[in-house]
Amino acid sequence: MIGTSPTIRFMTWNIHGTIGFNPGFDLAGVIALILRWRPDVIALQEVDSRRPPEGEDAFALLQDALGQHGIPAHSIASADGHYGQILISSFPIINSEIHDISAPEREPRRAIRAELGTAAGPVRVIATHLGLSIRERREQAQLLLALAGPHDMTTVVLGDFNDWFFVGSVRAVLARVLPGRSRFRTFPSFLPLLRLDRIYCRPCCAVRDMYTDPNARSLSDHLPVIADLAVNQS
Repeated sequence: MIGTSPTIRFMTWNIHGTIGFNPGFDLAGVIALILRWRPDVIALQEVDSRRPPEGEDAFALLQDALGQHGIPAHSIASADGHYGQILISSFPIINSEIHDISAPEREPRRAIRAELGTAAGPVRVIATHLGLSIRERREQAQLLLALAGPHDMTTVVLGDFNDWFFVGSVRAVLARVLPGRSRFRTFPSFLPLLRLDRIYCRPCCAVRDMYTDPNARSLSDHLPVIADLAVNQS
C-alpha cells in the first residue's frame, strides 16, 4: 500500500452490520471493499470476534489482510471473543497508546493514539468510537483534543463519533483545532442522513480529496469515509 504518492490515504469504517445488514458477517466482503480503496491507514469500529465464523479471530483476520502493523483495542472481552476497534497501518508504528475514554455506567469506549513513521515525516493518528449520549461525547471530545497534542506534526482524528446534534457537538469542538474534515452523510447506509463517521486533520491544507463508497451499504449500516492527506510539518 505504500507508494510514491505525496499523499497518504486514510479510511474509517464502522463495519458492524445491523437491522438485517450483513447477517452472516461477511468479513471477506468487508476486506475486499477496503482493498479496492488501497488505504495506507485504516480505522475500523465494531469489530466483533464473537460472531461467526466460529474459531476465527476477526481482529487477526483484518490485520493479516490489510496491513503490516496494527493496534487492536478491545472494549469488551468475553469468553467467546472480543469486541472493539482496530487501527491498521502500512507504515511502522513508532509508538502507541490505548486510552480508556469510557463514561461511568455507559458502554466501554476506547481511543487509540499512534505515531506513524512515514517517508514524508511522522503522523499522529487517533482512532475512536464515541458514546451515544451528548454529555458523554462532550467529555470524550475534550479527551480527544488532549490526545491530539501539540502542533508539531500532521495529526488525524478519525472514527465513528456518533455525533448528530449541533448542541454540544463533537464537530464544534474538534473543528476548531482540526479544521480539515469530511462532511459526508454516512448513516444509515441505505439512506444516509447523519454525519456520524468523520475524518478530522490539521493542518487544513493537508486535505487533497475525500470520498465515501455507497457500495458498502450491503455490508454495514455505516458508509466508510476515505481521505487523501498530504503530510506536512504543521
